[in-house]
Amino acid sequence: MFNLEEQLKLLPNKPGVYIMKNEEGEVIYVGKAISLKNRVRQYFQSSRNQPPKVQAMVSHINSFEYIVTDTELEALILECNLIKKYRPKYNVLLRDDKTYPYIKVTINEEFPRVIKTRNVLKDKNKYFGPYTNIGALNETLDIIHNLYPIRRCKKNIKRMIEKKERPCLNYHIKKCIGPCKGKVYASSYKQMIDEILLLLGGKQEELINRLKEKMKAASQQLDFEKAALYRDQLKSLESTLEKQKIVTDISLEQDVIGLSSSGNATCVQVFFIREGKLIHREHYDLKANEDEKKAEILAAFIKQFYSNASSIPREIIMEEEIPDKEIIEEWLKGKKGSKVELKVPKRGDKKKLLDLVIKNAAISLTQIERSSSSKSKASILLELQGLLKLQEEPNRIEAYDISNIKGLQSVGSMIVIEEGKPKHKDNRRFKIKTIEGPNDYGSLEEIITRRFLRGMQETKEIIEERLTINEGKFSVFPDLIMVDGGFGQVTSVEKALKALDINIPVCGMIKDSKHKTRGLAFKGEEIIIDKHKELFRFIYSIQEEVHKFAISYHKTLRKKDMLKSQLQEIKGIGDAKRKALMKHFNSIENIKKASPSELQEVKGITRANAEEIIKFFTEEES
Repeated sequence: MFNLEEQLKLLPNKPGVYIMKNEEGEVIYVGKAISLKNRVRQYFQSSRNQPPKVQAMVSHINSFEYIVTDTELEALILECNLIKKYRPKYNVLLRDDKTYPYIKVTINEEFPRVIKTRNVLKDKNKYFGPYTNIGALNETLDIIHNLYPIRRCKKNIKRMIEKKERPCLNYHIKKCIGPCKGKVYASSYKQMIDEILLLLGGKQEELINRLKEKMKAASQQLDFEKAALYRDQLKSLESTLEKQKIVTDISLEQDVIGLSSSGNATCVQVFFIREGKLIHREHYDLKANEDEKKAEILAAFIKQFYSNASSIPREIIMEEEIPDKEIIEEWLKGKKGSKVELKVPKRGDKKKLLDLVIKNAAISLTQIERSSSSKSKASILLELQGLLKLQEEPNRIEAYDISNIKGLQSVGSMIVIEEGKPKHKDNRRFKIKTIEGPNDYGSLEEIITRRFLRGMQETKEIIEERLTINEGKFSVFPDLIMVDGGFGQVTSVEKALKALDINIPVCGMIKDSKHKTRGLAFKGEEIIIDKHKELFRFIYSIQEEVHKFAISYHKTLRKKDMLKSQLQEIKGIGDAKRKALMKHFNSIENIKKASPSELQEVKGITRANAEEIIKFFTEEES
């Protein structure tokens, strides 16, 4: 058992990070301190002067952990990493930061690509973003691909050159310089990538000067075709620059951060200024309590945003002094490699610019609120509760579907909707084990029985403290079960629940003759829902998602079976060699393209095996 008084006495007077947990062992808050002893004890003293958020948090603290660091800077870095990992309930959080897209320049490749990605990895590639406006990101990519004929494909350039494979359509329409033809030097290709990096980094003036010098040199050498190409690039680039508002005469790198709040909704607007021009702007949605101080929100945003940001400017302008300003500047300096200043202007051009950004943050917040559904997810759930006359609001909904082709490879899917939003990490798939043939009713009974038996077992283990809630995959039961189908499917699910003595309401999502959502089957009645209502769209989205989830799993299994059977037809290739080939090449297509020497790199594959594999696929295509 965790003894709070004893643990408070053991706290060291050293810098570090503290981690607050609730009764279920979930991390609910992460903070840093110069002195762990002084900071953590403050939470458990008189709550009279503490803000409501802290009072609420403390009431849920069941235990805490701490990690001692050598310096406050180390504590700040660790705090950032832990907040990103746990996303604690009582920390100010940048909403959905993992879903924001970035532009990625794959400089670890010999012939790099410029692509869109949502995953920022610790590799040697360059990332620019994050972008909240996908339209602005796509426009930037279009500008780059129109200016520079770089490759877009993922193909193995070396293999294409060796096998003399035909280049793709982009080469023929002059949208790609065609490194796969083997006539492009990596050094000349790198020049294009260097210029793209200047463009993405906001150094357009430097890029324009480079292009002018190239155009002049090409003209002097009477290479008018190349000079014309540079001229067209210059026109396109200058046209783009005309859209960028000049905000200052000073050639400084600046990010200007403005904040606007309404209740628990908070929006942060960032203007990115490079070489005196506003090259880009984005707004970010934050989760913060309404009693949270503006300075604390700004500090939390800066730490979370710049921990992943591709570009850190020399100046960050904001409206209030933030806690730990000096240590945050030191952290940013370490990330950038040169001095970074956090400034709060009181007058002059910078103050006017800051006021403009704050005004834009307020406009963005209003737009976010207006663009959200006229009915909140909570009101949709209340409407569903009223429609089905449920005793409780269906905060957690589980939806099920079965997929098979003439009874072969039957699979089941389960998707979870919590508080009106998809909870993808709780989605589950099932292979049907006990039912043969096209029997949706029997298959539903099987997966419902398996799901809730597992949930009951996990619940028992949690009570016996052999398992935590976080470790359990099925321990949380739904308030409502929805099944893709009508009364027959509903009866099957109810039968399985009754056998387990579980009482959860079940409704079917009925489709019309055109396989479109029509209404709900519940307690022997069909309930028709107005197609123009938000509730109808909500149910339709659930039905489509669970069906898509089942179909995708079914396709995956079918594909694996097809691949497995295809390799088994090859003389001398048993299970062990088949698995080794798939592990090495990842796909049948890659095996088909492999040379004899590449095939023999796989463990267990002899020269004779390689010849048989090539012979098999050659005959198959002829």
